Amino acid sequence: MIAYSELHCLSHFSFLRGASAPQELVERACALSYRGLAITDECSLSGIVHAHRAARDRGLPLIVGSEITVREGLKCVVLVSSARGYAELSELITRGRQVDKGDYDLGIADLGALADCLVLWCPDAGGDHDPLAGALARALSARFWIAGELHKTGTDDGYKGRLQALSARLGRPVVACGDVHMHKRGRRALQDTMTAVRLKTTVAEAGWALFPNGERHLRDIPTLCALYPEAWLKETQVVAEACRFSLEDLQYRYPRQGRSPRHSLGQLMRLTRAGLAARYPQGVPDSVRSLVRHELSLIGELAYADYFLTVHDLVRFAKDRGILCQGRGSAANSVVCYALGITAVDPARLEVLFERFISRERREPPDIDIDFEHERREEVIQYLYERYGRERAAMTASVITYRTRSALRDVAKALGCEAALVDRLAGLLGWWEGVDVLEERLVEHGYDVRRSPFRPLIALVRELVGRPRHLSQHVGGMVLSQEALTRLIPIEKAAMPGRTVLQWDKDDLDTLRIMKVDCLGLGMLTALQRAFALMREHGLGPGTLEDIPAEDPAVYEMVSAADTVGVFQIESRAQMALLPRLRPRTFYDLVVQIAIVRPGPIQGNMVHPYLRRRQGREAVSYPSCEIEAVLGRTLGIPLFQEQVIKLAVVAAGFSPGEADELRRAMGAWKRDGDLRAFKERFLKGMGARGYGKDYAQDIYRQIHGFGAYGFPESHAASFALLAYASAWLKCHVPDVYLCALLNSQPLGFYAPSQIIADARRHGVRVLAPDARSSQVATVLEMRPSGRAVRLGLDLVRGLSRKGAARLAQLPLRGRSSWQSMAQGASLSRTDGGRLAQGGALDDVCGSRPQALWESLAIQAPLPLFADPEEARVWRRPGTHADDVAADYQALGFSLRGHPVGLMRKRLASHVLPIATLGGIRSATVVTIAGLVTSRQRPGSAKGLMFLLLEDETGTANVIVSPEVAQAFRALVLRSALVLVTGVLERTSDKVQHIHARAFTRIWA
Repeated sequence: MIAYSELHCLSHFSFLRGASAPQELVERACALSYRGLAITDECSLSGIVHAHRAARDRGLPLIVGSEITVREGLKCVVLVSSARGYAELSELITRGRQVDKGDYDLGIADLGALADCLVLWCPDAGGDHDPLAGALARALSARFWIAGELHKTGTDDGYKGRLQALSARLGRPVVACGDVHMHKRGRRALQDTMTAVRLKTTVAEAGWALFPNGERHLRDIPTLCALYPEAWLKETQVVAEACRFSLEDLQYRYPRQGRSPRHSLGQLMRLTRAGLAARYPQGVPDSVRSLVRHELSLIGELAYADYFLTVHDLVRFAKDRGILCQGRGSAANSVVCYALGITAVDPARLEVLFERFISRERREPPDIDIDFEHERREEVIQYLYERYGRERAAMTASVITYRTRSALRDVAKALGCEAALVDRLAGLLGWWEGVDVLEERLVEHGYDVRRSPFRPLIALVRELVGRPRHLSQHVGGMVLSQEALTRLIPIEKAAMPGRTVLQWDKDDLDTLRIMKVDCLGLGMLTALQRAFALMREHGLGPGTLEDIPAEDPAVYEMVSAADTVGVFQIESRAQMALLPRLRPRTFYDLVVQIAIVRPGPIQGNMVHPYLRRRQGREAVSYPSCEIEAVLGRTLGIPLFQEQVIKLAVVAAGFSPGEADELRRAMGAWKRDGDLRAFKERFLKGMGARGYGKDYAQDIYRQIHGFGAYGFPESHAASFALLAYASAWLKCHVPDVYLCALLNSQPLGFYAPSQIIADARRHGVRVLAPDARSSQVATVLEMRPSGRAVRLGLDLVRGLSRKGAARLAQLPLRGRSSWQSMAQGASLSRTDGGRLAQGGALDDVCGSRPQALWESLAIQAPLPLFADPEEARVWRRPGTHADDVAADYQALGFSLRGHPVGLMRKRLASHVLPIATLGGIRSATVVTIAGLVTSRQRPGSAKGLMFLLLEDETGTANVIVSPEVAQAFRALVLRSALVLVTGVLERTSDKVQHIHARAFTRIWA
């Protein structure tokens, strides 16, 4: 059989062109006995690492390349022949991508300048570009080929003759290519649909933009032999033999911070010693000294000192600028990170495990996550750009893939469905539902899924879900390089000004061991910084995170009562349900609390055994001292990833690095792992050390739960510091905390309306937005009668930021008329109307209807009459109910009342105020009315949905079973105000829920 390598092949990383994943293309090429495969996505290397992983695992030679259509009209395929050629291609793509996002611009001169790449020209049928191609052939000489692509269109014979004539004229051979867009013919319908989506048309109207048949797939060699001249097929091997570059040949170097690795390590040691002296003024504990020696030895061995110095410099920059920051994740397992000020968790308070962060066996680059104030993170990112240069620094990519509803919308449009039908179809699915229930939902709503367009719609949505839609930015991953990054990874302009983004994502970087620094934005750090600024301004107490008193009993009392609305990490309904049962009393209890409400511990059946042991209802025993040393702090239950690693070491004989491989395999087993080898070794190792088979199986079953998702102890501890700080502020200065939270939105589980309502229940005096008194942001007012929180103009929906700022800066506005304020701040009629609708003009105009009327009169002053006096027309004030309804429409909340309170007298007598539920016996059937303020459906909750209902007296948790949710689907998913009938459940820990049985609409 003749040898064949495919040299022109697009994957689905040629967004909305290729219809197959790189892995599918590689697998198909292997099945067809191809000798090699080139992945040539259009002006992109986004899919090449995916292809590299698949080809490496299957032993298929992979050729790196890219399809480029130059502005003069020539379409060419550029293939990499060497490391220098790869750098050329990467720089070529980078140069082309410095235009609008998603587009590129290159000319024929750019191709002609390539010195170490091969170029395959794909001639068009008309021959319009033959002279340009001739010039390119002369420039490239022996590195130029003519791509012969035959697809059974009925014109193949004529096209074949034209290519042979071109070959004779240019003196360059023709090579067989497939212009492959899919791995199998069966993807043609999907490829047509993607083409229609890309062109913003329908499949029916796409016309000649669609391929005439399904021949652009990987074809078997007998078919190719029947189509192509033998010489063309043999030429594929000539080209393939010239392309021996592999991504394994890439040489990445992290930026040097010192003259040499030895010098960098010495610098790191000096900084670490100085940091330890500052952290431990009474003397560094011996245990910490031992850990530092171990860490620095491994850092030096693996040449990671420069990385630590970079992160230290980044944290130094943030602190010099007054930007609150904190390292977390596995980096909190490092004493060096603690000494450098990167992390804030004292290793003496935890059982740190450096191998969770860096291991000799794994030999993967360290990955330090640093949280910065989310509104100031951009300063840190721009500092990295300035320090290293845009050619040596860029953001990591994130590939945005189709989810069910986005796929449903695009496919429905491509099939010609009307806009109204597209909206109805997308609305059939809950936010959590996947493509597996699409057909069921269509049938429920009366659609005949056996007929068009629904039958092809379902099939195409299934194929499209999970496929890449476009390239975006990672939330904060920055890659830095000693040499120009553009020679390693193509860089393109991001949609956000001042940002550039790589074409590779996090997994691609991990595959090729390329380091990144994660500069993440955390809203709670912004809120804490604002709270401390208010504390310092008004002399109210601690002015920094470090000044907050530790282990405050009042804070733990509040937390144990689940009074945690707005408290970092422990504010969800699941956390609130557990808090009265776990009853945290120490910082370490908070660490456990944060970590235990995660899918890993829940699915590993660790939560209830831990609670029983903590409450003294179950005995705690350990089969050995070694096990007790690992699990003693968590009462014999493995709750943290570090414990998984240590168990594998002390109980099963793994090395620390091997044990971390076990943990990582568990985290990936659902995707691509096989745990049998680990399981057998783990159980055999425990057996060899005298542990019983049942106990070993139990331990393995528990740690297997970490495959779902479990926290490292170090990560939980980092978050616990912020949780405690936010809880302290809520407990002792709730008005200050309210200001900080409102000025740091969006963050957390709760909307401003819920945060404000909770603060008012805690006695905080809250004043409405007011055109005469409010600033743009929410502020703390110091009044003779006490402190009050004045809500900011930014809470008025639709009010422009610039208009609010001009109004807030207006001098003497407290004594000004509305007309003079409007003119002085140059407010538009729209801004005036928004202020009036939000009640911010009630004081100056007398009532909302009057304010709305007067806002219509806003206009620029006439040149002859700078301040015209007009007779005022007085409007009748609205009712209290009108004002409450208008507040909810304009602000999302009201300080005047609650919708349920307004209709309380009209509700049936059996509809109970939520505050009265505490006096009702458990297991009683009750009915309540309320606004639905949140809906949650955790993946680990077995289909249960959790609603939070609010009335004028308080809030209630409602648990909705899948059966009830389905029976009352529209009300559960979309109604704003509902009646709920269900069974009241109250546990011995005073945790209270209503298990819903029925829903009734009040007002949607």
